[in-house]
This record gives sequence, C-alpha cells and structure tokens, in this order.
Amino acid sequence: MGRKAVSTVRHHGRVVPDPRPAPTAPPRSPHRTEVPPAATVLDAAQAREARRAHEERADALTAAHRERKARGEKHAVEDFLFTYYPFSPARLRRWHPGWEVAYDAAADADGRGRSLIADVDGEGHRSWYLDSPADGPDAGEPGGDGPRILRRADVTRYLSERGDALGFMTRLLSASSLTRRRPEFGCFGLHEWAMVHRVPEGGQRHEDLPLRLSAAETDAVVEREKLVCSHIDAFRFFTPSAAPRNAFEPTRETQVRHDNPACLHVGMDLYKWAMKLSPLVPSALVLDCFEHARATRVLDMEASPYDVRPLGYGMVPIETPAGKAEYVRRQRALAVRADALRQQLLAALQDLPGLTGVPGIAG
Repeated sequence: MGRKAVSTVRHHGRVVPDPRPAPTAPPRSPHRTEVPPAATVLDAAQAREARRAHEERADALTAAHRERKARGEKHAVEDFLFTYYPFSPARLRRWHPGWEVAYDAAADADGRGRSLIADVDGEGHRSWYLDSPADGPDAGEPGGDGPRILRRADVTRYLSERGDALGFMTRLLSASSLTRRRPEFGCFGLHEWAMVHRVPEGGQRHEDLPLRLSAAETDAVVEREKLVCSHIDAFRFFTPSAAPRNAFEPTRETQVRHDNPACLHVGMDLYKWAMKLSPLVPSALVLDCFEHARATRVLDMEASPYDVRPLGYGMVPIETPAGKAEYVRRQRALAVRADALRQQLLAALQDLPGLTGVPGIAG
C-alpha cells in the first residue's frame, strides 16, 4: 500500500504542510430545509443605495493597495490582507445584504437590462442567489410589467454545498468567544520571530524589510522566551528549529479546542470567516472584519522582529518588559473588538434553518 499523500503549500519560497482536512459536518435537520420568509424586503432604489454605499466604503479601504499594485509596489504590512487572505478588492466590493434580506432584482441591472454587477451570468442569475416572484404586498403595482422578482441568498444551496464548512466555522467562532474561553495574553507576538529563527541572511519572509536586531540577537530572543503559540496557521510557518520550542503542536483537528480569543491571528481570521460566510452575512459586517484585520496587522508587524518604521509604523519591542506591557495593552483592546465582531457573525447565523446543536447557534 502506498503512502498517503500529504498536501503542501508554498509560503515565501518554503514548502510547508497544509493541514486542512475536511471539517466535521454540522448537525443538520434530517428534514428538508425550510427557509423562513425574508425579514426585510428592499425595493430597487433602496438596494441600489445600499450597494453604492458599500462599494464606496470598500473602495476607500482598498484604494492605497490598488494604487500600489498598479505601480508594482509591495507593502510588507498590508499586502498580507490580500495574499494570505485570498480575497481580491473586487470580491470585497460585492454587496450582500445578508440571508434574511430580499431585494428587487431590478437593482442589479440598468435601464436596458444590462447587469451592473460582476457576479450575474448571461441569463441574469446572480451567483449564490435565488430569484422568485414577489407576492402579497411586495408583488408590485397592479397593471405593471408583472410581479417583481425578489433576489435573496440561496440558503438551501449554501447548506447543501458548504454545510461542512459552515459547521466548522460556527463551532470555531462560538468556542473562541470570550464568554466561553479564557483569553491568554502570554504569547507576545513571538510567532513572527519563530518564523525567522536561524534563517540564513536574506531568507526571511519579508525580504524587503530589515530586522530590528541582528540575526544572532533575534535568534536569542526566540531561545530565551517561552513559545506558546496556539494557532495552527501561525505555527505551521515556524522554522524547523523553532517549532520544537513551542509549548505544544497545534493542529487543524484541535483548532476548535485551542484557538485563543486574544490571539491576533484568530482576530484577523474573522475577516476570512466573514468572507467565507458570504452571502449569508451582510457585507457591512465583512468590511468591519476587514478593518479589524488591518488594525490588528499593524500590531502584528510592529511587534515583529522586522523594522517597519520606514513604512510609517511604530515599534513594539517585545524583547523588553516595556514592550511586552505595550503589546498586552493593545492586544486586550483588539480582543474585545474581535469578540464583538465574532458575536455579530454568530447573531447573523442564529436563525439559519437546518443548523442545530452548535453552541451559540439557535436553529
């Protein structure tokens, strides 16, 4: 019998394991999913205005990145939000009102019936949405061109095709809430240091940034401090010499049990989960999560071994007592903000049909 293949990914020139087994399926109702009526119905004008506001906000948030990309410039801090998280500015720009909202499909076309958005096919169907004739008070004016077509997130399809992922995400979000797990504030952002431990000169992940300390001094910080990283997607990029120094070995299978509510990467990942939960969650919440990830990334890199001051950022020297105190102070504030977003994501899913048995989710 041959050896079981192990998936790998390439990260800054280094091949590392990609431990992503299929998550456990969520408990779902054995009966056919019955999606309740939309809680809110937007007419075409309301939907166009909501989409316009979202697109303007998204464009403002990604403008600097798009301008740098057009010039061929890299940015060691912010590029992470578009490379590590594989979501383009165009995808972030797509408006979704959330699964409990239906809107007049006419909002997605101009006066000649041409699509105004990118994710509508040649037949006028929007990806991951379901169209149906309106009835009752939403049907439109008598004598018009026929009943209005209401467009709404296709919940049944999402549950059918992404149900396993949905179960994993909701369990992870619930388990890593501050109300269910005590936050730990003793990591001090050393994951970035462990990713350059004993790396030859010029071989660090951000080759365009200098280290604040010499290579020997950077290695010494890793070797004298206690590594307690609990997040698999940070730990899996530790160098071979740093990984055995960690207090334990996080895995994808234990992620739900181990993700720390105070971990910067757990907080940044809220953006990933929000994007993966689209179109079920409203896009305004997705942008909130993106903004949080960007703010968190600043501390992530200011506390790293890299010198980001030439890019206009500060420095949090976690190799000193004062730096550790500053890191924890800011980490606490970010953890509170992350948990507020986490609760909003869970609240957006709490009435979702067909999903039961997940703590924090009513279904």
